[in-house]
Amino acid sequence: MPIMRIPGSLNQIGDIMGMVALTYKVMPDSDVDDVSADEIVTQIMGLKDETYDVQLCETKPLAFGLKFIQVHVVMNDGSGLSDIFEENMRAIRGTGEIEVLSMGLL
Repeated sequence: MPIMRIPGSLNQIGDIMGMVALTYKVMPDSDVDDVSADEIVTQIMGLKDETYDVQLCETKPLAFGLKFIQVHVVMNDGSGLSDIFEENMRAIRGTGEIEVLSMGLL
């Protein structure tokens, strides 16, 4: 049976890479008043490209009127790719603390 390869699933050496699914908890920065959680969601969804498949990004209640943003993204299991995605989220104005809730291979 021939090996099926997904486009973009080879690393620089030519080895087949797996896919990884990550779920993040993103807290809006409480020091920034003029940026809403919904605006942050829109900008995080804009990070979707060939490398990062942002499948879900929604606001959820936390406590006492506070909200957090849950982000579900699928990417190649390449070295440093998740760090780059986290840096891209941190670069969005109004983004506070970022926490990985779950990570798993697909």
